[in-house]
Amino acid sequence: MSRRSSPRAAVCVLAALFAAQTFQRAAAADQPWLDPHRSPEERARLADAAMTDAERMSWLHGPMAIPLGRNVKLPKDVLISAGYYPPIPRLGLPEWYETDASLGVANPADLRRGERSTILPSGLATAASFDPEVAYANGAMVGAEAWAKGFNVLLGGGVNLTREPRNGRNFEYLGEDPLLAGTLDGEAIRGTQGQHVVSTIKHYALNDQETQRHTINAVIDEAGLRESDLLAFEIAIERGQPGSVMCSYNFLNGQPACGSDFLLNKVLKQDWGYAGWVMSDWGAVHGVQDAVHGLDQESGEQIDKETWFLKLPDEVAAGRIPAARLSEMSRRILRGLFAAGAIDHPAKRGTEIDFAAHAEVARRAEAEGLVLLKNRGDLLPLTAKAKTVLVVGGYANHGVLSGAGSAQVLGVGGPAISLPVNAENEASSFGRVVYQAGAPTVALKQAAPGPVEIRYDGGDYPSQAAAAALRADVVIVFATRWEAEGADVPDLTLPAGQDAMIAAVAAANPNTIVVLETGGPVAMPWLDKVGAVMEAWYPGQKGAEVIADVVWGKVNPSGRLPITFPASLDQLPRPAIPGADLPPNTAVEAPHPEGSNTGYRWYAAKGLKPLFPFGHGLSYSRFAYANLKVQGGQTMTLSFDVTNTGSREGMDTPQAYLTARPGGALLRLVGFQKVSLKPGETRHVTLAADRRLLADYDVAHHGWSVAGGSYAVAVGASSADLTLTGQAKVTAQRLKP
Repeated sequence: MSRRSSPRAAVCVLAALFAAQTFQRAAAADQPWLDPHRSPEERARLADAAMTDAERMSWLHGPMAIPLGRNVKLPKDVLISAGYYPPIPRLGLPEWYETDASLGVANPADLRRGERSTILPSGLATAASFDPEVAYANGAMVGAEAWAKGFNVLLGGGVNLTREPRNGRNFEYLGEDPLLAGTLDGEAIRGTQGQHVVSTIKHYALNDQETQRHTINAVIDEAGLRESDLLAFEIAIERGQPGSVMCSYNFLNGQPACGSDFLLNKVLKQDWGYAGWVMSDWGAVHGVQDAVHGLDQESGEQIDKETWFLKLPDEVAAGRIPAARLSEMSRRILRGLFAAGAIDHPAKRGTEIDFAAHAEVARRAEAEGLVLLKNRGDLLPLTAKAKTVLVVGGYANHGVLSGAGSAQVLGVGGPAISLPVNAENEASSFGRVVYQAGAPTVALKQAAPGPVEIRYDGGDYPSQAAAAALRADVVIVFATRWEAEGADVPDLTLPAGQDAMIAAVAAANPNTIVVLETGGPVAMPWLDKVGAVMEAWYPGQKGAEVIADVVWGKVNPSGRLPITFPASLDQLPRPAIPGADLPPNTAVEAPHPEGSNTGYRWYAAKGLKPLFPFGHGLSYSRFAYANLKVQGGQTMTLSFDVTNTGSREGMDTPQAYLTARPGGALLRLVGFQKVSLKPGETRHVTLAADRRLLADYDVAHHGWSVAGGSYAVAVGASSADLTLTGQAKVTAQRLKP
């Protein structure tokens, strides 16, 4: 029988299409909010106008869809998730579910038994890529898996700037610079929402430590806040247009962030014109009055002291909250869902996932995000001359470490190891210390250019590891530090005696390479003794393979530090973590005298030399910069040439910094671009500075102020390695907030 369609079959198909279109037109006429040709704003207005008060309220607060806590009543076939909101069949509005987070579809404590997802490397690895394309691909991959697993809202988009290098959640975020973090977060959000999945942006704002996270009061002046953390949020919102903003646990200048009229109403909704909805963090609502202050939705309601938003109808009836405010809250939620396509394209649980293709997304993110910090005498990449390689520590014969908390992803093929948490704090409530499947020892052997003997020592006994190191050509030490939501690390050391073990091994064999799997910066008292150091972060689904490829030279490292590594705690604005010595949930003040001088800006302002500066990262290639031209006017535009002067193809990230302006010297990243170059190839790069990075925030005039005059810039390989300098005159101007 012929496989070609018959004329009769074609007529049947056309008739079916016509019938479907007729039905859609009829449905759109009866339920105009379901018409995809209308704007999200109009659709939200129409849908809200058709809602009853009960229907509206069903989306203004909701439970974490886990049978725990008070009065949790869930449908029989509910998908275990971070949040559940029921369908409104009368209006054709589907149910929707929420899931954590930005490193993959999270499944903390394996509550959805056996479910596995692609695990990305940590957020700091994405930030270290300095590559918006990587961030977009990451967001799109996670969005696609979330949709295929039944979720239409992803609780991702973490963009809190690193002010505290001991923060247990740094691994989720994107570093210390507002331009870098905002740009990459915006692209990740855009990627996710292209999959019909709403992405949040979080945690708004100044949620920069886990110690006393529910009661800490972050104190900062408005100008400093606007020029740093809020600017990161603003840039990300402009680029990504997230459907929702998640407010944070902490207090800000005396007000709870989820009940801050300044943050939610004044800045977010008025100054920035944000059209989506504000959801609370889980357990972050302090009262029904938070709705007046800009909170649109109470999330994970059973975790709050009581379900505060159940009181909304009574507050409206008493005249304490306008009825129009409830409609506004509902419209904002609807608008976010319509804009992302979450209502037109409800998530389809059970959709097949191409895990092999998604693993390559994770591989690229780690390959571009791994940072080579030191490489004495070009020890790396190893050659076939390395016949015996001793691998020490880090459970490297089993897998690679991941960070924990609500962002915990159980990767495909893993976990290889799941250990109990050896602590009593909020972090221990999140379950286990998880090592993702994929053993570096196996990957190193498979990637080797020739026969190689791989030996392994657990590193528990420094003397034993040192003795084994004497018999090896090269030693690779895997050093780990587990970090998690709910607790900060107490200092910058490596736990469990690893620093002493590394020192002993390096003393026995100077050809020692240290691979760090950490959630943030660490001290390195052994740095001068080892031959090479690479920061692999929490390396994700293909982490073991990428590390091996970098070791053997199949991947040329191109990551650049998105976060400063301090030389000591004394260099920090707050050497002691506020509240670390007090019982949990103690009200604590956390002054932020650094203001907008986050990270490298603080070091520059104070004349401090860190262990490794922001933007630092080595390559197996060499790059040179030349021919800088700077144009002024309303902003600064820079152009220059980048040349690969090495013998290998590689990727470089030239960085442009503002170094001085009328009023004095300072240091601000104003542009960057990742380029891939073959040996001898030259690329012409052009960067234009965001005018807000040239400006001060003027509180009195409620906007940005750019002083007229001469502005100096420099281009180089890091914030501490600037080789080209130039200047131009910029026109005085004022910008809206």
